[in-house]
Amino acid sequence: MVSTKIVIAGGFGAGKTTLVGSVSEIPPVSTEAVMTEASVAHDDTTATPGKVTTTVAMDFGRLTLEQELIMYMFGTPGQARFWFMWDDIVRGAVGAVIVVDSRRLADCFDAIDYFEKHQNIPYIVALNKFDGELGYTADEIREALEIAPDIPIVDFDARDRRSSGTVLRRLLEFTLSRPRRAELVG
Repeated sequence: MVSTKIVIAGGFGAGKTTLVGSVSEIPPVSTEAVMTEASVAHDDTTATPGKVTTTVAMDFGRLTLEQELIMYMFGTPGQARFWFMWDDIVRGAVGAVIVVDSRRLADCFDAIDYFEKHQNIPYIVALNKFDGELGYTADEIREALEIAPDIPIVDFDARDRRSSGTVLRRLLEFTLSRPRRAELVG
């Protein structure tokens, strides 16, 4: 049995917690907290008016694939005030999924920049279909986000277990297809 760590990242309200919860075979660990008046100035809920909670530390879930591979999923908080935790959450990950809400592309720029600077962690972009629609094609989103042509972009519904599972499988395929870099040991 082999285990691996992956990270689910993205902007505020993009669907990270929902993705982890939809595929986890264990009750997911979630640090969702009720949003208060203090967050109003920081968290724009215009596109997600029903959102009343937010991740304040991380999400955690587990998924066993093919009885040979256990995938541990760590979801990052999306707000800038919690980004100081990302380095610790990402440490040891073999890959990352950046969840994108196509209605709010600007909210994922920081996550993309973060993983672009950590070249040793491959990532894919997962476009969460809110209301079953994207509003833009994958090519339009690739251009808007300035993502390299070799980075996979997939669309999915974070609420759907099968759809979210397809995203995780695509991440593993992409990660395994990349040449391995030697790690420096100090």
